[in-house]
Amino acid sequence: MHRVRAEVDKAVIGQAGTVTGLLVALLARGHVLLEGVPGVAKTLVVRSFARAVGLDTKRVQFTPDLMPGDVTGSLVYDARTGEFEFREGPVFTNILLADEINRTPPKTQAALLEAMEERQVSADGVSRTLPDPFLVAATQNPVEHEGTYTLPEAQLDRFLMKLVVGMPERDAEVSVLRLHADGFSPRLLTGVQPAVSGDEIRAAQDAAARVRVTDDVLGYVVDLARATRLSPSVELGASPRASTALLAAAKAWAWLNASTAVTPDHVQTMLMPVWRHRLQLRPDAQMEGMSADAVLQSVVQQTRVPI
Repeated sequence: MHRVRAEVDKAVIGQAGTVTGLLVALLARGHVLLEGVPGVAKTLVVRSFARAVGLDTKRVQFTPDLMPGDVTGSLVYDARTGEFEFREGPVFTNILLADEINRTPPKTQAALLEAMEERQVSADGVSRTLPDPFLVAATQNPVEHEGTYTLPEAQLDRFLMKLVVGMPERDAEVSVLRLHADGFSPRLLTGVQPAVSGDEIRAAQDAAARVRVTDDVLGYVVDLARATRLSPSVELGASPRASTALLAAAKAWAWLNASTAVTPDHVQTMLMPVWRHRLQLRPDAQMEGMSADAVLQSVVQQTRVPI
């Protein structure tokens, strides 16, 4: 999988953490939400990643007038046969880039729910299985930006990770300009080539799922979850689903680091990206400027680490 990073680096500079998050999500069979202001390469990093892993990818630009059927597909009348037939939407792909997902109303956002959770689309009483592997990589602008809709809680919970894409460091930004000055085309993804095959990805997913987890580490995950529920700043803490998501991400991260078993360090590394979007803070905590990341940092510091 290091080859994937090397290929993405040909197009994206200064976003190593985002690329790693995408890799973890793919190995853990999860989905990713990328949040950042416009212009920080959210879309470019997903497109480059999709090219590097050699999977089929489709992009949907979410707009206020986008309909659910525009994403999942719909029944279309065939005048030749006199029957309705299902026309697949862009969700029938390996990697779906849902661009600016929070610029479309909740009804259309929710159209992805079944696909993300069940990996299938139902229409006219028939369930249609999506390709394997399947990953939704959604980008969004911060909710305080004009023209955005807050994602429904049920959909947020379907994302394995929320990655915050920030501004690059000065040296990285200079390198970005050098890349473009030397003729790089973001549209063509100049130089980025597939580094792995679909079979290799599926084998890696299976291997990551087999990484061992001791009872002590399982207990540590539960203790972290319970600590979020007891935090005075939190209205709704990490659920059992959040714990299973953290476990899956930690196993994938352990496998990427050539570990045969999950350690507390693996859990801590994955904690913020996996849980930051699952905590609901109390209104007074939000007024005081408290963030989910700050709560999680405190939880890690206060929770006993198994030896």
